[in-house]
Amino acid sequence: MINWVHPGLIVIIGSLLIPFMPKGKIKQGYLLLLPLLAFISVVLTPEGTYGVYTFLNEQVVFGRVDKLAKCFAFIFTLMLFIAMIYGMRQKENGHHIAGFFYAGSALGAVFAGDLLSFLCFWEIMAFASVYLVTFNKNKRSYKAAYRYILVHATGGVILMGGILLYYFENHTLAFNLMEFSGWPTLPTGLILLGFAINAGFPLLGGWLPDAYPESTIPGGVLMATFTTKTAVYALVRGFAGADILIWIGAIMALYAVAYATVESDMRKLFAHHIMSQIGYMVVGIGIGTKLAVDGAVALGFTHILYMGLLFMASGSVIYVTGKRNLKDTGNLYKKMPITLIFFMIGGFALSGAPLFAGFASKPMILSAAAEQQLTIPWILLMIAAAGTFLSTTLKMPYLVFFGKDKTKNLDVPKQEPPRNMMIGMTLAAIACIVVGVWPQGLYSLLPYGGNYSPYTIDHVVWTVQLMLFTWFGFYLLLKMIKGKHMINLDFDWIYRKGAKVFYQLVAKTIVTPVDTVVSTIYMPLFVRPGQWIANKCFVFDYDVIDGVVRWVARSASSYSIWSSKQSLRFDQRIVDGLVNGVAGFMTGLAGVLRRFQTGMVRDYAFAVIIGLVVLVNIFFFVVIK
Repeated sequence: MINWVHPGLIVIIGSLLIPFMPKGKIKQGYLLLLPLLAFISVVLTPEGTYGVYTFLNEQVVFGRVDKLAKCFAFIFTLMLFIAMIYGMRQKENGHHIAGFFYAGSALGAVFAGDLLSFLCFWEIMAFASVYLVTFNKNKRSYKAAYRYILVHATGGVILMGGILLYYFENHTLAFNLMEFSGWPTLPTGLILLGFAINAGFPLLGGWLPDAYPESTIPGGVLMATFTTKTAVYALVRGFAGADILIWIGAIMALYAVAYATVESDMRKLFAHHIMSQIGYMVVGIGIGTKLAVDGAVALGFTHILYMGLLFMASGSVIYVTGKRNLKDTGNLYKKMPITLIFFMIGGFALSGAPLFAGFASKPMILSAAAEQQLTIPWILLMIAAAGTFLSTTLKMPYLVFFGKDKTKNLDVPKQEPPRNMMIGMTLAAIACIVVGVWPQGLYSLLPYGGNYSPYTIDHVVWTVQLMLFTWFGFYLLLKMIKGKHMINLDFDWIYRKGAKVFYQLVAKTIVTPVDTVVSTIYMPLFVRPGQWIANKCFVFDYDVIDGVVRWVARSASSYSIWSSKQSLRFDQRIVDGLVNGVAGFMTGLAGVLRRFQTGMVRDYAFAVIIGLVVLVNIFFFVVIK
């Protein structure tokens, strides 16, 4: 009896039937049915271990269901349902299949109880997500997809190497909390590095603002949901309490938000904020206390909601106007007022404003840092919070919907995006508000129960003061805020720009001198003797081989002519003569026989009598004798 159906298996296998679904409402209903079934499976599955198999004397566990796994699986399936509503108008079946494979592999990684199955789902997730970038079908998306898969394939190889070394060192593939005191060992260090690439750590996350904005509009919502949050889950599972993560996360939060404040591309700006928010989560994971871990998981949960909403809102603007750079937007507040509201809800939730989702999770990490007296990380996180509020809740809506140039977007009709996109944003916005107003519902899903109360006077007053001071600074600098067309490169400069410089340097300093030396030696020793041999071979081929071939051809031609003449003579004299002779004989015989055909009875009677006389003589003189 089957006691558990893997939610990831539901969406992966179910997606293979999408091309066979009739177009229209049946297909749309099926796209919503798959995440709904996966969500029900997550909710109804009790905690326990399922899908255990033995491979090379090691247990492969596909279903380790505990509170940590269920919390991430809960929000994954919920956001997949919302994203399917939002992206229902996407026509390509391949896009939907890639999206379901992406989500299904993320669910597979979350429920994996061993490093081997985790690695398999981890790699499927990378290769499935890259297709969401290529479906934009332009030169920029193809280049971004190529860089994206190179980075993630490299990260996968590093992770696989770490897992192999970890197995040889510990003789187990079980995916549990790893020993980590001070600096990591080589196996755990490689595993951590593999997770860090997907999480977008500083100097490792250039792929994120490079690839996410180039994906399709609904594909961006999915990409903002799964890859980095699966990495957060992996860090919680394997490295909770690793002190080094506290400082990495704090630097990451501030480092990424600095890029976001100067970014001009809407979706790139949000991509930088994804990395900044991951920094908060990494700090909580590094602290490792129950409150901190619950805070990291809660922030991952809420981050999926409000970042999905912001990607949907920005995607709606791009859908209606065709523009994604802040320099080209503005004056949309009367034409897309509901989208503006969704922008503000997502921005307030991202900034951690009271009554919104971010306020239910961010204070948990800040409180955990304060309890452990981590003053510098706490200060860095607060600065990052101010930058987040500045760039997402103030700068972004101002430049997109208001702006100083009132002539912008006059040709854009007054309209909101299609109904399905509005429904998707509405559901995400409601979820952001519900979680913010009633955080205890979220806390009940957390690994340690989330015994926390965010709505204290200190938290509310401090948050409101921070936002007011940030708004005041924004107001003073309002005249200086402009959108610009620019590309802000991170460490990806190494492989996007630096590679060209490296190639040129190598060409001038190494390749050219080596080529000169090799050419000087190569010409007299190889090229010229080769030319002489080639000439001799040509002469031999022309004079000998071709000569023989030509003689055979001429001989065959002469024989063919003689043979054809003889055949003609035989045909004319023998065959035609025989045929003509037989024909003449038959013609003469027919002429003789015609004389007997007089048409008179007496002639025929006389012929019969003559015949009988001949037969009687033959009978008596030949047969009887």
